[in-house]
Amino acid sequence: MQFSSTLIQGTLIKRYKRFLADVQLTDGSIVIAHCPNTGAMTGCAEPGWKVWLSPSNNPKRKLLYTWEVVITDQRHWIGINTHKANALVKEAIQDNRISELAGYQYLRAEVKFGEENSRIDFLLTDPKNADCYVEVKSVTLLDNNAGYFPDAKTLRGQKHLRELRYIAGQGKRAVLFFCVQHSGIQSVQVAKHIDLDYAKELKQAMTSGVQILCYDCKINSEKIYINQPLPFFS
Repeated sequence: MQFSSTLIQGTLIKRYKRFLADVQLTDGSIVIAHCPNTGAMTGCAEPGWKVWLSPSNNPKRKLLYTWEVVITDQRHWIGINTHKANALVKEAIQDNRISELAGYQYLRAEVKFGEENSRIDFLLTDPKNADCYVEVKSVTLLDNNAGYFPDAKTLRGQKHLRELRYIAGQGKRAVLFFCVQHSGIQSVQVAKHIDLDYAKELKQAMTSGVQILCYDCKINSEKIYINQPLPFFS
């Protein structure tokens, strides 16, 4: 996926109020950028790190820049825009770059499902295959080469696991897809130390037949795309 416009480089001053970030551009000016990430962003938002922003041509927007990418002191590239995860996975499915999700004729997004009034990220259907429900999660929390999810307690994430377990119990295919937007992550694990309840729900989901897929991304200041599968350890 190419970024829709040329990204602008800057230096992170600070992230605050979850959705805001002060960034100093290369010309010395300071701008407030939208931070499209509701998570804790542990290890992804250190002051002084180089960041890249996408500009907006919409004069009605309050914030004219969106924070997209950061590079750490260890030279790891991170895509911090969690909204990009769904678009990345959709593009990869449509390009048949995720072998486990190939062979479906139709893809629909944000389809109502489950027992708790939820919406699945993607519903894949095909006359020759059972319906496949795909829930996407973005992973950026790194510790000793491993990626962890979630990076904060998530009642919403627990709900999604219960819904996937319900789908699997109906004999349909249920997939939890971890989209790893951090070049330093070499495997994915559930963050029991952060959200033990999520870890318990995930264990039940896997026992019920929910499939776990993990793929990393190639990231630079021009594009980001799904790359290759990573191992998952529960």
